[in-house]
Amino acid sequence: MRKPLAILLAAIAVPAAASEAPSDSARAPHRLRPLEVLGVKQSPEAMSAEAVTRLTGAEARAAGIESPHSLGEIAPNFYMPDYGSRMTSSIYVRGLGARIDQPVVGLTVDNVPFLNKDAYDFDIADIASIEILRGAQAVLNGRNTMGGQINIRTLSPLDTRGVRLSAGYGNGNTVTASAAVYHPFSRSLGMSVSGQFRHTDGFFRNGYTGKLLDDENSGSARWKTAWRPSEALSVTNTASVALSRQGGYPYESVATGTIAYNDTCSYRRTLFADGLTVAWAGKRVVVRSVNSVHYLADDMRLDQDFLTDDYFTQRQKRREWTWTEDLFTRGSRGNYGWLGGVFAFYKSTSMQAPVTFRDDGISRLIESHRNDVNPDYPISWDSRSFTLGSDFDLRAGGIAFYHESTYTLGRWRFEAGLRLDYEHAALDYVSHCNTGFTTWQVHPDGTRTKFMHTPVVINDGGGLSQHFLEFLPKVTVAYDYEPFAPYFNFSKGYKAGGYNTQMFSDVLQQRIMSEMGIASPYTLEQIVAYRPERSFNYELGFHSSLASGALAIDGALFAIDCRNQQLTTFPAGTTTGRVMTNAGRTRSLGAELTAQWTATSDLHLRLSYGYTNATFRRYNDGRADYRGKRVPYAPANTVYASASYRITPLEFLGVTPAVDASVRCAGPIYWDEANIYRQPFYAVADASLRFAAEHWSLRLWCDNITGTRYSTFRFVSIGNTFLQRARPRTFGATIRVRL
Repeated sequence: MRKPLAILLAAIAVPAAASEAPSDSARAPHRLRPLEVLGVKQSPEAMSAEAVTRLTGAEARAAGIESPHSLGEIAPNFYMPDYGSRMTSSIYVRGLGARIDQPVVGLTVDNVPFLNKDAYDFDIADIASIEILRGAQAVLNGRNTMGGQINIRTLSPLDTRGVRLSAGYGNGNTVTASAAVYHPFSRSLGMSVSGQFRHTDGFFRNGYTGKLLDDENSGSARWKTAWRPSEALSVTNTASVALSRQGGYPYESVATGTIAYNDTCSYRRTLFADGLTVAWAGKRVVVRSVNSVHYLADDMRLDQDFLTDDYFTQRQKRREWTWTEDLFTRGSRGNYGWLGGVFAFYKSTSMQAPVTFRDDGISRLIESHRNDVNPDYPISWDSRSFTLGSDFDLRAGGIAFYHESTYTLGRWRFEAGLRLDYEHAALDYVSHCNTGFTTWQVHPDGTRTKFMHTPVVINDGGGLSQHFLEFLPKVTVAYDYEPFAPYFNFSKGYKAGGYNTQMFSDVLQQRIMSEMGIASPYTLEQIVAYRPERSFNYELGFHSSLASGALAIDGALFAIDCRNQQLTTFPAGTTTGRVMTNAGRTRSLGAELTAQWTATSDLHLRLSYGYTNATFRRYNDGRADYRGKRVPYAPANTVYASASYRITPLEFLGVTPAVDASVRCAGPIYWDEANIYRQPFYAVADASLRFAAEHWSLRLWCDNITGTRYSTFRFVSIGNTFLQRARPRTFGATIRVRL
């Protein structure tokens, strides 16, 4: 399976646009080289020792994949649930994952990295290829890739020409449209411009207002330029902007079985990203630079109690700038190959997250709580509404140096990598509140008189900072043999620590309670900062190719020892926030199996199964010992099975019908550390009927055909339990035209 040096250099020297999977259009003007779909840093040899799932652009369109969020369950032990907002794009892989803050899986689109998982859910026009790598990718990709890496590439303007149009309509008054123009000005210069739009009225109704609450209007545009002035130099730039305006969160009360709340819920987001990739290829050395700039601006409004009562609301506004630079070089001489580079990033975030207490929140959470303790001197608040204000400036920056060496000895291949990663995180905060209350004295005859008035004026500020320094090693031993190629990997994964900004309102609330003589259980030091998460990953796997390449079977066994795993929890009592905490130690054991069979030129089958047993080995939160319990949110089983069949005997007038069907399964999923609540194993069936001609195609589709009812999330707010229900049956039609 060794490839000559020329092929290796070709795979990494050509521009990103040229290395993408070729368009399915027969009108592509030329092709530079037929290349395997690869991440920008992975070599063909290295990829043979990874657990990876690949999709071509045609496979992605047949499966209805138009965003990273649509990839759930396609790869074994890879789960990406729908939490009701494009802001919440959590990924769980092999028992690792988190609902808030930093991801465990990295994402690149056209080589450009996305560091904030709140920006992972966006629509992408004209996907050329997708690859999902599982297992720690920290040596090459650094922070927040301890579970894997997603690489998505769009069509190249050097390989594709013409106009591509699409339009679709589905239930929920869902309308989609896209348009793209690809124009190669010459063999060395091409540009493309694309845009798309999505509208839906939604599928969940607010029982209080009687209106649909999950409506959305979104749109995006992308401008891609690929320039190859010589065989040695290539330049690719991709600029994109995406807008999303969503309605509220369909959280169903477990007590009532209904979705009903009285205040506004919405999410608005603007994303901008620009990535410049420059590559130069010498005879034995390749140098590549990937520079990117990101801007995220969003505005979230929550009826945070999700009830028809007036407890409290929250609004979070954020502005975030991110800059990254990845400069690396790759070379090879004889049996030895190497890759080394430096990565730097800086992220600056400005955030305002005020929580407004309303009448029911004041009377039930503050006044009654205080008056039960001291009924002879009850209090009454000055007004029936007040705000706990929290303003933040967060800064994070870091630099990393990494190296990976490969040595081939016959069929054996040995790899060793090391990354030195330094990061600094800082938080400046201002917490403020201006309100007050009156204390009354109750007399023996039941009358009461004013005893005193207490103003509550808080204007606290300060700063926190953390430093993280990590050594991240990786060792691989692989045996390249047809048709069975085994490998073994050891790697260390890492997620940086951070700050629980969502808990500042609870700290401030408890500060107010202390003004009334009730002890505060929270301090900033106890609740705000959380520590880094580290994992030690062991993987034994294989790749096989049978029946002259028609059948591919891959498998893996893995064990992950995770220290200080970051978990999203909901503190006990009448709190409003979520908090990231560190479990002492968790262990994840599992297995994966994938198979792809091209039975005939018209019939393609795919199957993947993943099993994960992720348990706490040491975790005591002061209230309970969860040793032996399952880690919440990550499913124990994932299954994906699909069949795609072109019915060529029914071809008529150049139109070929095709049927695509798939089943996605996951579960059980535990919602809490005590494993009291869970989502049982469930299955969702999707199907579509396609009619394809040379220049157009029509797809009739239906997702969740059986209307399977299941939950994607369960949480507690001020003692009330809520569920996020998955989308019901959806169906529609999509037409695509190439000119």
